[in-house]
Amino acid sequence: MTHSARRIGRTLALVLPVVMVLSGTLAVTRVPWAAHNSDSQVLTASAQTLSKRAKPRTTQDILRDKLLLELQEKDPAAALTDLQRAVEGRPSLARHCMSIAKALGKAAVEQYGPTRAHRFSRPVCDTSFASGVAQFS
Repeated sequence: MTHSARRIGRTLALVLPVVMVLSGTLAVTRVPWAAHNSDSQVLTASAQTLSKRAKPRTTQDILRDKLLLELQEKDPAAALTDLQRAVEGRPSLARHCMSIAKALGKAAVEQYGPTRAHRFSRPVCDTSFASGVAQFS
């Protein structure tokens, strides 16, 4: 009796893990996201992600992009002057002035290097441009 119980136990010890692995594998292949036509489901997921990302651009984002382009085409001094004028013209942009000036400082360091970028510093937006230059140097 003891011998037959051991034999059954050993057989189960060898067969049971194989059965569990196979049943787990079969269970995973039966879920809806693992269908053969999963391309359409991936496309749907990416379309949902894109729709979440497609937010309307804010005024400060448009201004930042315009000033970064101007920094590349001209120099940081012109971009800082236009930033100051934009804030004076639209006081609602004042709370975003520091972040825009820091972004200009980072771009100036990337384009001109830290030493030359520091030469363009002005007291625009509480010297945030100089802070951005120092931070990214």
